[in-house]
Amino acid sequence: MNYIISLIVGALTSIMIYFNGSLSDGYGNLVSTVLIHLVGLIAILLIMVLTHSKMKLPKGLPLYLYSAGFVGIGTVMLTNISYIKLGVSLPLALGLLGQTIFSLLTDHFGFLGMKVVKINPKKLIGLGIIGIGICIMAFQ
Repeated sequence: MNYIISLIVGALTSIMIYFNGSLSDGYGNLVSTVLIHLVGLIAILLIMVLTHSKMKLPKGLPLYLYSAGFVGIGTVMLTNISYIKLGVSLPLALGLLGQTIFSLLTDHFGFLGMKVVKINPKKLIGLGIIGIGICIMAFQ
């Protein structure tokens, strides 16, 4: 089930890049980023109302975890910039490559308090295959 959910996330990300990039092309990057996040806020508030969810802020969480919103804004803005020149598939592929590299380093060195999971040759082979695929996509 989690594999299917992850595939759906990938499809939704492709759609998101297209919608966000098109809004950015029409409104400019800053205004479109505000609109995107405003619509997202309204949507999640509506979902919370419909599901009778309550927002509880647990005590003791490090403050830096709340900076995830800044990361989201940066992701949207930078993807919007690259979408205009690269389309949907290449920014998505490059973004996934960046995520893979950073997650491998995070696991390997135990960044952000993660359990250390060393990089092994199979992971490097997979990373190389991804890199080759992106090069084929980028240099047509």
